[in-house]
Amino acid sequence: MSRKNWTDEKLLSRLINNKTDKSRWDNISVVRKRPSQELFAKCAELIKSNNPKIRKIGIDILAQLGLPPRPFLKDTLKIYFDLIEVETAPDVLMSLLYSIGHNNDKLDNEQIEKICSFIDSENSWVKEGLVSALLGIDNLNAIETLIKLSSDKLSHIRNWATFGLGTQIERNNTNIREALWERVNDKHQETKLEAIVGLAKRKDKRVNDIIKREIIGGEYGTLLFEAIIETQDKEFLPLLKQNLKTIKGDKTINPEWEKDLKNCIDELTKRTNERRTTA
Repeated sequence: MSRKNWTDEKLLSRLINNKTDKSRWDNISVVRKRPSQELFAKCAELIKSNNPKIRKIGIDILAQLGLPPRPFLKDTLKIYFDLIEVETAPDVLMSLLYSIGHNNDKLDNEQIEKICSFIDSENSWVKEGLVSALLGIDNLNAIETLIKLSSDKLSHIRNWATFGLGTQIERNNTNIREALWERVNDKHQETKLEAIVGLAKRKDKRVNDIIKREIIGGEYGTLLFEAIIETQDKEFLPLLKQNLKTIKGDKTINPEWEKDLKNCIDELTKRTNERRTTA
């Protein structure tokens, strides 16, 4: 019988008693589609468990229980922020912070401040959850915390924080631009490109030379195409067209990449023409 036909009780029993996590997210995904007061109450009880594994099950189900607007969101956030005051297990804290990140549209300043207090944690799981919790929040405290995380020693933390600063918020100020600029030479490729995109979106002309460097280097992908289009600067067209000419007939080139390059040239040409028309 498909797990979609299992009762809530059977799914929760499997989640609690299975010795491995092999089917964990499959089971959680099914349960999340069955919002009810009874299921909410059961998850709330799981979160009170002395067993970290069981607490995480309740937390992860409530994170996306029902479609937005989630029917138990207010009560869920209260449970999360009550627990975050006393929780010490790093993996549970990560689940909590991730789950808050799924529901962070209307957090108040006190809640944001509580999340940001985890910036002092040295645990990589907690820091990963912290980045997730802050993505998309246009709040100075949240932004300052992401700026600090964008220089973390762990590349996946830097990458996600840089993405949060560059793409997930519209705010444009000196602190954000300088934090992004600090990452344009990052040894982690995706972090570097996220920083470039963020600066291009903010029309920071300093990034043009960095973009040229990446184009000439030849090892670039869709994120750089996004940055180039954001600049709306026609100076990149000759370089892009030369690259397209160079790879013509090269069977080692991924056809999708070549297609993206052509689309980038077409879109940039269109935007620069529109600018000239409206100038």
